[in-house]
Amino acid sequence: QVQLVESGGGLVQPGGSRRLSCASSVNIDSFISMGWYRQIPGKLREMVAMFTSGGWPRYEGFANGRFTISKDNTNNTLYLQMNNLSPADTAVYYCHADPGWGPVHWGQGTQVTVAS
Repeated sequence: QVQLVESGGGLVQPGGSRRLSCASSVNIDSFISMGWYRQIPGKLREMVAMFTSGGWPRYEGFANGRFTISKDNTNNTLYLQMNNLSPADTAVYYCHADPGWGPVHWGQGTQVTVAS
């Protein structure tokens, strides 16, 4: 059974940085895509950044230039480095993995709160 466990959330001041991690219980090379989503209170879950099936990173507009997605295949971990955070980035951040067959997988989420 695939498990995705996020960590790294917490309280950060505006303009600050945070790195999120997503540890997978299986080889992340087995996923055709893997990435990060977020859900702001009262809004739908939205994509933040992901590695596509071609292996290239893709970012939503708000993440471009501020967020960087990366992965460590040796440790089966996905990362999201977030810089220059603003209160608008306050959300629960979720790790997402698509095996290409069967259901997609989600982590439990990690809360990021940007406030002074």
